[in-house]
Amino acid sequence: MTVRAIIDVGTNSTKMLVVDGDTDVLRELTPMRLGEGLASTGRLSDDAMSRTLEVIDAFAGRARELGATDITIVGTAACRRASNTSSFAAMVRERTGCDLNVISGETEAELSFIGALRNLPAVAGNTLVVDIGGGSTELTVGTDQPHRALSIPIGAVTATESDLTTDPPRPEDLTNVIGAVQDELEEIGRLHPEMVTSRRVVGIAGTIVTIAAVELGLAEHDESALHGFVLTREAAEDVFRTLATESFADRVRNPGLPRDRADIIVAGCCILVALMRRLQLDGITVSTGSLRDGIALRGKLSP
Repeated sequence: MTVRAIIDVGTNSTKMLVVDGDTDVLRELTPMRLGEGLASTGRLSDDAMSRTLEVIDAFAGRARELGATDITIVGTAACRRASNTSSFAAMVRERTGCDLNVISGETEAELSFIGALRNLPAVAGNTLVVDIGGGSTELTVGTDQPHRALSIPIGAVTATESDLTTDPPRPEDLTNVIGAVQDELEEIGRLHPEMVTSRRVVGIAGTIVTIAAVELGLAEHDESALHGFVLTREAAEDVFRTLATESFADRVRNPGLPRDRADIIVAGCCILVALMRRLQLDGITVSTGSLRDGIALRGKLSP
């Protein structure tokens, strides 16, 4: 079997999956906040690029130590938005010998859909997969394969930097983020009603997994407890009310909430609550599958 590595360079975190055929060898995540300041400047900062580059290089080196002969590096929302991504891509190429593949929001959503359904039971009818990232929120609907993918340009990092600038956030600012997401969903529902009427909704990535971990009170990440867990709307609203009214200093004390995510989790809660309200969801099924799993399962990036 060929050992492969997939490195996902996100707005908030840089993540790696190493697989040998169908077997996971290593999963790692480092919160580098590549998109820090992007909302106000439109550029990746020198500091953010430098620290992210160090992690990418370390991940690539570790992957090669594990026998990886195929290393795929993908960039998502921050790389799509920044005006200086080409400079960052050149740095990645020079440092690692690998290309930075900046994928569209739609491609990200499609691959995340494939990864999300990993080890979840099949259901009759459509599944909507929701990925609340740092710089955008990806929505994909399908059955066993994705049928349609859309991207909302609102994420946990960007919404925090643009709207939630006080500690704790002002109620009117929370309302603004929720309203902006609901406006996007209203337009999506008008143009593509199948996106908002799915039989099952699955949530992936850091925001939704973290909210579930807080609800469960997990002191440590427990994939067996999280994968397939149904987060009810009532529970999501309760976590939102708790975290949104706490200062950062108090918020970090919640079991299940990593310190490096505590400053952006409230914005993530706003996005999730907006979605659950607009779609009138009783609950959302949590998946620990990801974009990286989707790339690994598909075998290669689409042209």
